Amino acid sequence: MASEPSADSRYLRDSVQRAVKIAVVGPFGVGKTSLVSVLSEIEPLRTEEVMTQASIAVDDLAGLNNKTTTTVAMDFGRLTLNDQLVLYLFGAPGQARFQRLWHDLVHGALGALVLADTRRLDQSFDVIDWLEEARVPYAIAVNDFPDAPTYDSHQLRAALDLLPGTPLTVCDARNRHSARDALVTLVTHLHTLS
Repeated sequence: MASEPSADSRYLRDSVQRAVKIAVVGPFGVGKTSLVSVLSEIEPLRTEEVMTQASIAVDDLAGLNNKTTTTVAMDFGRLTLNDQLVLYLFGAPGQARFQRLWHDLVHGALGALVLADTRRLDQSFDVIDWLEEARVPYAIAVNDFPDAPTYDSHQLRAALDLLPGTPLTVCDARNRHSARDALVTLVTHLHTLS
């Protein structure tokens, strides 16, 4: 018989029988770290580092005027759905120079939540193409930045060249309820595929 869950939420409940890996991907500066952080029930692991002059020459900072840090390995968080099921969230760095990490972080993932930014939709293409080539099911969550232009779902689908069955939602990655709803969109999609 399993013991009672620990009062310390840092530890996984003894009753958990299944763990599911979800990747959170998207271009540089789109809000992946924020989404993993706001959803995680534990103190998330972040590998944020201050951007150096060398990275500024390599990373496209257009539209990211206040960006001073970047993820250099991954973000990691945990979300217990019920007594038996836990989600592990793995946030990938967004720059193409970290693409080798994408393979490792997505390996074994049930699916991926792709964050997009309407100010820079074209930067989502590489991530979406890579997921399709790797045959990883995904949903798109457009992060609603205050200064970003808004488009209806038909315009977004056309701009991102999405297949009709690809879920698309809008979220605020800084808001727990909104981020949760985006994750639910992905999990619902994955459930329909099983």
